[in-house]
Amino acid sequence: MRKKANDRKGRSKSAPMRLLLLFGVLLIFSLVLIASTVGGKFGPLHQLTMELIGPVQSVFSRIGFSGRQLTDNYVSLWDVHKENRQLKLMMEKYREQVDEYREAYSTYLHLQDQLEFKKQQNFPSLTARVVGKDPGFWFKTIIVDRGENDGVVVGMVARTERGVVGQVIQVSANYSKILLANAPSSAIDAMVQKNRIRGILKGAGENGFVLQYVLKNVDVAVGDAIVTAGIGGLFQTGIPLGTVSAVNKEQRGMFLEIEVKPEVDFQMLEVVFILLSEKQKVVKEMGLPVDR
Repeated sequence: MRKKANDRKGRSKSAPMRLLLLFGVLLIFSLVLIASTVGGKFGPLHQLTMELIGPVQSVFSRIGFSGRQLTDNYVSLWDVHKENRQLKLMMEKYREQVDEYREAYSTYLHLQDQLEFKKQQNFPSLTARVVGKDPGFWFKTIIVDRGENDGVVVGMVARTERGVVGQVIQVSANYSKILLANAPSSAIDAMVQKNRIRGILKGAGENGFVLQYVLKNVDVAVGDAIVTAGIGGLFQTGIPLGTVSAVNKEQRGMFLEIEVKPEVDFQMLEVVFILLSEKQKVVKEMGLPVDR
């Protein structure tokens, strides 16, 4: 144990001596290099030193250049990434604006068609915007932003430029509920336009309409137009209702089974016209004051 302790003390004392010796060698080496360059000439020792140190310096120089290049590339990539994010945000903003402009233009064209249709008709009507829908099956209805204050009463007919939408069944001060023509609880006097054969058009929900009580010996074919018959005076004669999509003569009984595709797209309703031409008659039949 005592011998190991003495060895450690000897190594600890010799360590400073080795550092001092190394420093002295380096100092002498430096002085020799300086002396070898006196007179503007490089001595053999200096040349040898340059040959030894040159490759090392070249390696470190390449490493330093690669490091600076890597740093520059990283900074450049970061700038590109930042610029890409900004461009993506701008693209999203412009895409939203384009969508808004496209929707506005589509609405403009739709309203232009509605306005042109209203100008061409000879009946007074009230333009109403659809503000709500009832998802019920038996009573499929919509809510519009016109009511008693606008002169709307129960029983009035609503339509678009394509055809019949339905009939007003409930009215408040500023809103009205309209029973859609394709509701299973709806029934409209209708006729085949080409031969004036009449029947009852019943709503069939998502399947459109079914024209009932048409005899089997009647000429009805796919593609025939179905319009309002005008019976009872509620609907004007000749308002489009739909087109025959299927005729079934195989069922029992004396009547045809006629499927009718609606002219109106009930899923896409935005604006409707409430017909006011029959207002006086409807009000009179309800026993209400004419000026209501």
